[in-house]
Amino acid sequence: MRTRGLRGALAADTAIGAGNVLARVLAHGADPDGPGLTFDTAVDGYPAGQPLTLGQLDERVAARSAWLHERGIGPRDPVAVWATSAADTVLSFLALARLGAIPALMNGRLRPEIAAEYLRRLRAVGVLADAPHAEALAGHDPGAPLLGQPAEAGTGDPTTAPAHYRHHDEDPVVITHTSGTTGVPKAVLHSHASLFAATRHLLAMPQAQGTRRILNALPAPHTATVLMVNQALGNQAEMLLVSEQGGQRVLDAIQRWRPDGVFGFSVTWAELARFDLTGYDLDSVRLWFNTGDATHEPHVRRLVAVGSRDVMTRDGVTRVPGSVFIDGLGSSEMGHSMFHITHTTATSRYGRCVGRPYRFARVAVLDPDGTELPPGQVGWLGIDSPSLFRGYWNDSVTTHRSRLRGWYLTGDLVYADDEGRYYHLDRAVDAVDAGNGKRFYTALSEERVLAACPDVTDCTVVMVADGDGVVTDVLLELAAGADPDTDRVEAVRVALGDDVGATLRRVVPVRADDIPVTVTGKVRKVALRERYLTESPS
Repeated sequence: MRTRGLRGALAADTAIGAGNVLARVLAHGADPDGPGLTFDTAVDGYPAGQPLTLGQLDERVAARSAWLHERGIGPRDPVAVWATSAADTVLSFLALARLGAIPALMNGRLRPEIAAEYLRRLRAVGVLADAPHAEALAGHDPGAPLLGQPAEAGTGDPTTAPAHYRHHDEDPVVITHTSGTTGVPKAVLHSHASLFAATRHLLAMPQAQGTRRILNALPAPHTATVLMVNQALGNQAEMLLVSEQGGQRVLDAIQRWRPDGVFGFSVTWAELARFDLTGYDLDSVRLWFNTGDATHEPHVRRLVAVGSRDVMTRDGVTRVPGSVFIDGLGSSEMGHSMFHITHTTATSRYGRCVGRPYRFARVAVLDPDGTELPPGQVGWLGIDSPSLFRGYWNDSVTTHRSRLRGWYLTGDLVYADDEGRYYHLDRAVDAVDAGNGKRFYTALSEERVLAACPDVTDCTVVMVADGDGVVTDVLLELAAGADPDTDRVEAVRVALGDDVGATLRRVVPVRADDIPVTVTGKVRKVALRERYLTESPS
């Protein structure tokens, strides 16, 4: 079956969902010798970097399903997966979903005491943990037995795997979690149908350039990677999943694997901004795709200046210098980016614009009572989408507190313009009420500092209420060769504008080694604040 026909058949398939994409792709006649997935670590005797065909991928998943089934794992059993490698996480997800179990994918960087408490709250029936994470749990009570290491499950006999579980649309299919920056993370539940809703929409659309050979630089346990795995399988695309998302690792993978699309979070683009990209062979890249936090303009401009893209001219399709960057705003709970905006070297619309919503989503700007606000007024972002999560696992109180008049409140502050474009100003927890109807925004302030200071590759703005006023601290990551002793206070003050600039307390250069990677901007802000701003300024 031709790929384009397969995509249409999958989009129309009422039986498909996030828990059975691999099986349904094969059932629709996809070639078992066609592309499956590629991992950056060895898998069951296959060396790192060797592509698994669709058939080999299915066999490796069946082996793990058989191994888990022998240990009593079955439908609706929550099983936690705590590992470092993308292969361990993704193959465990696929195997557990095949059994109808509920994989709970965990960030490998959680502190052991936080991970143990999270596991207890999950009430998991078992835990798959690689050796370092099993050791980290020693001395803690996770409330569930260790089943073994994820790689051990590959020793199962694929011929003894039970038949694929038949999912209902509302069956729980995966639990991911929020960052957990201030304590135990929230466990985000997705259903078979909800986590496929956006993928179904995309499969019904023409396939975009940059989606045939993909480098997945998203964290493996995140909702976004589950989405990308299913999207790649549905597109019959080649995809390499990397287990670490630091800038040098991603650049090396691009040069070695030569993808036409790179998918990641804004923190990865900030990492890449540290490098002189003209010194790397990035010509293969047509598309950079961002989800999670919206990306800052200087980072986008650095990326679209490299690579190349196809454009339609009077002479037909022509390859031209400069790539495409698609920015989005999403979260684990949204089940996919809700917005999209496309940037090239010719783009001029920035200013924290996240574009228009996808057709499958309804969005609104709301006041605290849930009343929709008109264009130009800042309010809470409300979402109504078939891709939305189904609630927080074992936490109905938090689930219902996140809803208002039928909308899911994302925690973001936005406004819309008269043409239906949306602009992201800040996370509500980071913005500060300055009184007299004024509110100050950290993300918008970061955007302004980066635009005004070319020797700064990234920055973090922290604002806090202080008595009757506000104080602002700015952390700067400097470009290679920039003098850390240069006084940048006045330049930063001017960039912030009169109101926020008047609150500036200090400007602090930060070291590249202290910049957290593989995390979203929210986590980065908390980590840097704890590292640099715990002591009072001298």
